[in-house]
Amino acid sequence: MPFNIPILLTWLRVALIPLVVGVFYLPELGLSRFEQGVASTIIFIVAAATDWFDGFLARRWDQTSAFGAFLDPVADKLMVTGALLVLVHLGRVHPIFAFVIIGREITISALREWMAQIGASKSVAVSSLGKIKTTAQMIAIPMLLYYDMLWGVDTRFWGDVLLGIAALLTVWSMLYYLRKAWPLIKKMQ
Repeated sequence: MPFNIPILLTWLRVALIPLVVGVFYLPELGLSRFEQGVASTIIFIVAAATDWFDGFLARRWDQTSAFGAFLDPVADKLMVTGALLVLVHLGRVHPIFAFVIIGREITISALREWMAQIGASKSVAVSSLGKIKTTAQMIAIPMLLYYDMLWGVDTRFWGDVLLGIAALLTVWSMLYYLRKAWPLIKKMQ
């Protein structure tokens, strides 16, 4: 396993996931619901920033690796899944939205793994649609973790709107990937 700054940042993101969740479930912290929202939002934003920064540094310093390419999306999926489960438990996200988003991640991950095994991984490479979906998610989730007014913006409302958009883009991007893989799926039957 290579060790460099980009991979260290990815491991940091993995380490921050339990903190986002734990802020809401460790009573000994003695935080009010508002303080929990602020703390989890800050931690989530720091973790999300490492996602952009680790990729930027890996490309800039020519430190990309197969391990980094594996760990980065795993860290992202764990981060989003952990936050969505907390938000469902708090009643801030409808379970259907969480199921759609998490279910798509599992489906596309399995599809990518299968396509890699048959030597066709390029046909399900990350698309711009997937990046837009991820952006909507990464803005919606901290808004829903914060769940209050912020500089005159109702983060509850806009978080719901953006997560709804992310859920729609999730279905759309899943269908896009499945359609691209369909000729190979048919051929394998």
